[in-house]
Amino acid sequence: MKVLVTGATGYLGGRLVPRLLEAGYDVRCLVRDAERLTKPWREDVEIVEGDALEPATLRGAFDGCDAAYYLVHSMGRRAAGFEDRDRRAADHVAAEAARAGVGHLIYMGGLGDADRGMSRHLASRQETGRVLAGHGVPVTEFRSAIVVGSGSISFEMIRYLTERLPVMTTPRWVTTRIQPIAVRDVLAYLREALRHPPDGHRIVEIGGPDVHTYRNLMEIYADVRGLRRWIVPTPVLSPRLSSYWINLVTPIPASIARPLVDGLTSEVVVRDPAPARRYDVTPIPYRRAVELALDRTAQGAPLTLWSDAMSAVPRGTPPSDRWADEEGMRLDRRVRTVAAPPDAVWDEVTRLGGENGWYAYDGLWQLRGILDRLVGGIGMRRGRRDPRRLAPGDALDFWRVEAIRETRLLQLRAEMKLPGRAWLRFDLQPTAEGGTTLQQTAFFEPRGFAGWAYWTLVAPLHALIFPSMAREIARRAEARRADRPAA
Repeated sequence: MKVLVTGATGYLGGRLVPRLLEAGYDVRCLVRDAERLTKPWREDVEIVEGDALEPATLRGAFDGCDAAYYLVHSMGRRAAGFEDRDRRAADHVAAEAARAGVGHLIYMGGLGDADRGMSRHLASRQETGRVLAGHGVPVTEFRSAIVVGSGSISFEMIRYLTERLPVMTTPRWVTTRIQPIAVRDVLAYLREALRHPPDGHRIVEIGGPDVHTYRNLMEIYADVRGLRRWIVPTPVLSPRLSSYWINLVTPIPASIARPLVDGLTSEVVVRDPAPARRYDVTPIPYRRAVELALDRTAQGAPLTLWSDAMSAVPRGTPPSDRWADEEGMRLDRRVRTVAAPPDAVWDEVTRLGGENGWYAYDGLWQLRGILDRLVGGIGMRRGRRDPRRLAPGDALDFWRVEAIRETRLLQLRAEMKLPGRAWLRFDLQPTAEGGTTLQQTAFFEPRGFAGWAYWTLVAPLHALIFPSMAREIARRAEARRADRPAA
């Protein structure tokens, strides 16, 4: 069976494709810009370019496909006018799917009861399902409330608010009833849908086994993280003020937060569970979903982000230095193009630490070690086992080698005393010119307000140390390459 996936660069699409490949499906991905599809499974899928808002670009994209997933949401482009863009995009896709003879469209929408009033955002999601069904192609429309998973915009809002605010003054919508569902269960439903094509327009309401209020969701998150939080409801905060507040304390812009907050004022629970029973899926409770989401973050390798689909990176743009705040992780990324092959750069990366030092501001590294020992940590006294080679599990000053792939990747996990967890990672990619792209990233997962305060305080030091360290690794590798002919 050949399956087309729209929105493959987004949160759900990026996680669904590898599951479809594992199940043996032949997958084609429809994306606006093929250069942005940088997933590990890129070489295993067929890629076509097209924009759902430009019907001429869709011609032929659906040809030969038995089923197609519609995982496009235009709110990320601009918040204003998203209803009209969603309506037009769905109409274009459904028309082309009908022309190509696609037998099944699968769509991920939102829960909500029109009789009790819905936000513009939820109403638009349900209207999109009706538009998709308007051209005669059978449609399975899943409807869910909050999707709980690392990188989901709804979950990230819970994470940031709970982590950063020991005392929360909350609006009335925190008492609204919600039936969250784990992202793993959403993906299971989406994959199972291929085995159960409908005759017409089938609406399937899905949710986890428990119903909570938004306040409960934050309290359970805090309990899982071991945080104490005080929540003080107030009638003063309107949805507009709430969206500005979310914009202030989280990375989510107010233009995106506003329709999301509007959606939280509507009760979103499953009212007809019968259609979901035809699928072989047993949803997990919210608490377990939170634990799994946090475990994904702890691995330091998030799969997809809600912001993936909203970034507007021009074609061919190389990676660059940046500070970022993603999935509850603070990132400090430094990228250097090195005029030396990966093995020469790798030699310098794997010599870091111990008697070799850290190549930049060694005095500050030693001071950090002293401060760590003063609070009961291990400091810098462990050094390293071998001055030139590293292996998984090796101690490296106050780091531990967590992952290593020869000439490709080195990931270190911090074992110093911190209000959170930290990693330092080096990724090496060969260039067409025989050089290397070195990407050096410091990850920090703060724990509560103390973690965010710590990162803010050390940021000026990082701004000195990390660029200099990446630059010195590059300089040494290039010098090593220059010395090789003479040697």
